[in-house]
Amino acid sequence: MNITCNINGAEVSADVSEKTRLIDFLRDELHLTGTKEGCSEGECGACTVIVNKRAVTSCTMLAAQVDDCEVLTIEGLKQNGEFDILQEKFVEHGAVQCGFCSPGFIMSAKALMMNNSNPTMDNIKRAIEGNLCRCTGYIKIIEAIDAAVKEVSK
Repeated sequence: MNITCNINGAEVSADVSEKTRLIDFLRDELHLTGTKEGCSEGECGACTVIVNKRAVTSCTMLAAQVDDCEVLTIEGLKQNGEFDILQEKFVEHGAVQCGFCSPGFIMSAKALMMNNSNPTMDNIKRAIEGNLCRCTGYIKIIEAIDAAVKEVSK
């Protein structure tokens, strides 16, 4: 089946099998490898991307489902050579440990910030509750997201 969507600001048309998962389309066909596959069941959040301003696990979504949608991956956050404020704050606050889960956390936080201009600490915790960190970096991750929120709302 042929799909047309906007991925990271670029119009993409492609033929995909109706069985192709979004994560496989992004990684294998478009070579957007920042999206990581962890559990393959939508439980860990490592594969989180944003579809129409909503955080989704790309391992549980079919590529065909993004027809006529806007998709944002971790690669799409960098604009004009500048990292997104969330990426900067993750580095500044030591929220990147092994780094495997970081793209998923950042994309979940980005979706929150796209839909809520002034999220509370509870909103932040709720937004990332579907993301797992095996290095136990949750406090630094939450602090980094909160710092990004505060800087953007200045």
